[in-house]
Amino acid sequence: MLQISLWKRLLIILICLSALTFSMPNLFYDRVERHNDATALMEQGQDEPELRAERSLWPDWAPSYLVNLGLDLRGGAHLLAEVHVSDVYADRVDGLWPEVRDRLRDARAQVGNVRRLPSDDPAVLRVTVSDPDGMDQALAIVSELARPLQTLSGIGANDLEVRREGDEIVVTLSEAERAATDDRTMRQSLEIIRRRVDEVGTREPTIMRQGADRILIQVPGIGSAAELKELIGTTARLTFHPVVRQSSNPAEVPGPREVIYPSMDDEGVYYVLEQTPVVSGEQLVDAQPDFDQNGRPAVSFRFNPAGGRAFGIYTAENIGNPFAIVLDEEVISAPVIQSHIPGGSGIITGRFTVEDSTQLAILLRAGALPAEMTFLEERTIGPELGQDSIDAGSVAAIVAMSGVLIFMVLTYGFFGVVANVALLLNIAMIFALLSLIGATLTLPGIAGIVLTIGMAVDANVLVFERIREEMKTARGAARAIELGYEKALSAILDANITTFITAAILFALGSGPVRGFAVTLGLGIVTSVFTALFVTRLMVVFWYERRRPKTIVI
Repeated sequence: MLQISLWKRLLIILICLSALTFSMPNLFYDRVERHNDATALMEQGQDEPELRAERSLWPDWAPSYLVNLGLDLRGGAHLLAEVHVSDVYADRVDGLWPEVRDRLRDARAQVGNVRRLPSDDPAVLRVTVSDPDGMDQALAIVSELARPLQTLSGIGANDLEVRREGDEIVVTLSEAERAATDDRTMRQSLEIIRRRVDEVGTREPTIMRQGADRILIQVPGIGSAAELKELIGTTARLTFHPVVRQSSNPAEVPGPREVIYPSMDDEGVYYVLEQTPVVSGEQLVDAQPDFDQNGRPAVSFRFNPAGGRAFGIYTAENIGNPFAIVLDEEVISAPVIQSHIPGGSGIITGRFTVEDSTQLAILLRAGALPAEMTFLEERTIGPELGQDSIDAGSVAAIVAMSGVLIFMVLTYGFFGVVANVALLLNIAMIFALLSLIGATLTLPGIAGIVLTIGMAVDANVLVFERIREEMKTARGAARAIELGYEKALSAILDANITTFITAAILFALGSGPVRGFAVTLGLGIVTSVFTALFVTRLMVVFWYERRRPKTIVI
């Protein structure tokens, strides 16, 4: 006989009510979204009448989880960037020079004076010493700088290759180190881009590596690809250089290992600086918008222990000398060091507005991109196109659902109505789950939902057809219903498990829209099996207990 225990009935009803509750905010998407945005800003300390009005659009006690709309639905920007990973080699080798110089200076009695030679390849460091007899010892000293690689692919290899070419010592990165550097550069670029995009509060960006040196960036809700490029493409590379001299001639040729940069604020003023910085922005741990002692917008910064130590040592040894603060090859300011600055913290002043100082702090806090990027592809998808996609997907879903609802009622009568109610609950469960896990809904995701609508009643069809057959042989309607669900179970599970495996493979091996389709399809399979085996059965049991029919017409 049909028997469902009380706790199972209550659990099924609770799950259905929860699905309706958590899917409901998506019916008031704009209102809930504005409420969530206002709540987030107020939690950050902002408290304005407009924000309070926005927050009141949706009750705080009600669920406010929403399905995130993808780029093709919400509109936004799409970029495909190529990272010039080889640029990092030159920076890495350039950073070795101070250590090589200091090591050889300590052995000056044996090797003589040390000099760096120009190189056609910026990723190659060429050094010579004045005493030819000390060349072998110099080579041994420089070779001590090589360190074993800590990566699985570089086991047994060193990061540097040091060799002698005539009267020169040549230092280059090993092939294993270059491969490891490429991987680190891509990982760092991905993380920095992700932090920069997250800083401006965009929703659910897609930032992923493609191939060896490319990054795909899709940000829903941003105004244009140009706006996204401005945010991501700005390197915000902050460095601190010793000042050699000041000049008014932009065509002046700097000396070896020197560069000439213009002043950001004073037109016509140029600074000749030492090329190797004392401290770089990579050693920053924090940057915040601030105000100087005169109340003008500024940016305060703080270095990590290594950067703070180098900053403190240099300021202690160079009191009275100018020190240039350089941002993206422009000198923000070049103050004279008045005293030792311990602790590794300071403030950057300039002709900033409050907005400028806030944006600069965001870029510095996110870190400098380790290498230059070239944008190979860029697209701006307007919200109108996204709305067209939503409308088209909605029409497809409504037509598919209407066709299924009508077919089920005409074919199975009352049992078709039961299947239709379960189908609506199934759709609510899908949106509730998508909202709770924070999934991104794309146009292929809508296709997955439309496909689920057709598949959801398939299990009910198997059950109802089995009940029809059992009515011919079973003793009574209750026994026919019970056998119908029991004997259709294996076929339902087999069909849905195989489809779920396909969805799992698509999710694991696919990317972007393919994964969005796999997510909605996989969730739809789970919810459709639940509604077919438990929800419809509970509804049929309620009907049978109330009517007690002698026979069933399906």
